[in-house]
Amino acid sequence: MPPGLSKLEMSAENKRYPLPPFNMETALQKVQAAEDAWNTRDPEKVSLAYTIDSEWRNRTDFINGREEIKAFLTRKWEKELDYKLKKELWGFRENRMAVRFEYEWHDEAGQWYRSYGNELWEFDENGYMQKRFASINDMPIAETDRKL
Repeated sequence: MPPGLSKLEMSAENKRYPLPPFNMETALQKVQAAEDAWNTRDPEKVSLAYTIDSEWRNRTDFINGREEIKAFLTRKWEKELDYKLKKELWGFRENRMAVRFEYEWHDEAGQWYRSYGNELWEFDENGYMQKRFASINDMPIAETDRKL
């Protein structure tokens, strides 16, 4: 086993279907799989969709690798309570996708937010996301205005 990789990481480095190059059907499958995983709010599970050295920009955070992804997601879901996400494919080509999303959450004080954003994704040949660049804006909402 290569140094620094756990058995879980080694087993995750096989193939993560569907694989690029994407067509409409497989691109939609990939987006739905991402939505489903993120809605578990499980940093370990979510991180396994990314390459070990995945590169992210999330708002103003620059994140590199699965360990940093897990730490980031743990902090995120400690702050963003009752998080619920919806993703939509915006476009795709070969091993890249553009996705729009919105999600709702509340803070410890009970203030609800709807967060809107766009992501650019790039996948490796095994179907793991190697780059994720996200731009996100938050809008305070009343609990009665929730859609998700």
